[in-house]
Amino acid sequence: MMTRARHVALAALMCAAISGAAFAQTAPDYKTPKTTWGVPDFGGFWTNTSLTTMQRPAGAEKLVLSQDEADTLARHNVYSAAAREESGVSKVDAQSSQQLLSDGNASRAYNRYWMDPGQSYAMVKGEFRSSWITAPADGRIPYTDAGVRANTRSGSFDDYEIRPLAERCIMSFTGGAGPVMNNGMYNNTYQIVQTPNAVMILTEMVHDVRVIRIGGKHGPNEIPRWGGDSVGWYEGDTLVVETINSHPKQRSYISPAGKVTERYTRWSDDEIFYEFRVEDPVLYTQSWGGEMSLRVSQEPLYEYACHEGNHALPGILAGARQLEREGRPHPVELPIFAGVDTSDGE
Repeated sequence: MMTRARHVALAALMCAAISGAAFAQTAPDYKTPKTTWGVPDFGGFWTNTSLTTMQRPAGAEKLVLSQDEADTLARHNVYSAAAREESGVSKVDAQSSQQLLSDGNASRAYNRYWMDPGQSYAMVKGEFRSSWITAPADGRIPYTDAGVRANTRSGSFDDYEIRPLAERCIMSFTGGAGPVMNNGMYNNTYQIVQTPNAVMILTEMVHDVRVIRIGGKHGPNEIPRWGGDSVGWYEGDTLVVETINSHPKQRSYISPAGKVTERYTRWSDDEIFYEFRVEDPVLYTQSWGGEMSLRVSQEPLYEYACHEGNHALPGILAGARQLEREGRPHPVELPIFAGVDTSDGE
């Protein structure tokens, strides 16, 4: 049986292998602020708004980009292209209804005006990054066949309770709360609150709440949790978090057999250096991981007024029943969940 000391040492070695550097990651001469009870202080509002996505997009051959390479990639990003093509708020009056549908894009609910994905690729430790993933070296998630199938199965239109959680406004479609924090086209702000016994991360997107028990033990496997079952501990100035047992309906980055290990370290007053490692033999051919920057947000969280009684659901289900009456097949649908790559070029 592995002792706690050996487990901690092994986790540190694995995270160092992913980052290519020692796990203590701070800016030169930076002194980490502490709470009144003596642990590193991560409290406040933070954001990972960026054009950088989990996987490396087409056209990016390397992880670290120069300024010119980052600018070029940003100009070709799907959100940047939409911003150039559109301007102003969508008009919904009767006179403009035909214009709204003229492009034939039935999946476009609203235009670029309402999105807030950022304008540039992210900087992590002073470097422009093409993806959050740093290992494997190609910046891609190493799916097994089972992992590919999990990412391509279509959803059912038979009952509202089996529609995707994001569509029902239960959990974020970006997977922002984790396990493995992520970003999307808007609402990428987080609030972190610490106590001696817990760390709470409130995610702006669908107001998901994740509570990390400090020094605690994982709960019973029979009770999966939204956002996973997270326990944490401090290693010097770094908060280490281990997450297992994510609820299967969440469709997160791990199956019931998987584990995510995260490390939070203050890089500077304006940045938290975030590292993650994903281990799951069911979904992936090898472990994988990466790095992210959480930057100080100049604004608090906005209320995300999404609710499970979303009025779109009756229309979705009624549309499916109409297709069945007409003898027409349901359209192919890719579920929206954290494991799906939505980077441009795909």
